[in-house]
Amino acid sequence: MTSLVTYLGELRTTSTHLQSGTQILSDAPTDNHGRGEAFSPTDLVANSLGTCMVSIMAIKSKDLSVDLIGTTVEITKIMQSEPRKIAKIIATLNMSVAADDKTKTILERAAMTCPVFLSLHPDIEKEITFNWK
Repeated sequence: MTSLVTYLGELRTTSTHLQSGTQILSDAPTDNHGRGEAFSPTDLVANSLGTCMVSIMAIKSKDLSVDLIGTTVEITKIMQSEPRKIAKIIATLNMSVAADDKTKTILERAAMTCPVFLSLHPDIEKEITFNWK
């Protein structure tokens, strides 16, 4: 088992990562009867794309002697109403380092092979932008 999700009432859950004990609170969004006081489940899906992409890039960057500390990923999730689902995820990766064209290509290609990117349904549009120093 990877995690345990517990329903807390009022459209709120807590998820416990069993290996580490780390917890994530989630709340239904305000446009779907929730309070919007924490990440919604679909926010977590969109956010997972950003964390996965930068993590895969960081793994590859070690081979290239590039340090990505300080890199940020801006995530925008766009929902469609009928049926209610994620329509589009916009990820803007603001790279913390300057790199030559070869290194940029290697790292950008690595990001596009992250497991979350590859696992998302093909109907979800993914708009990815890399901003290099």
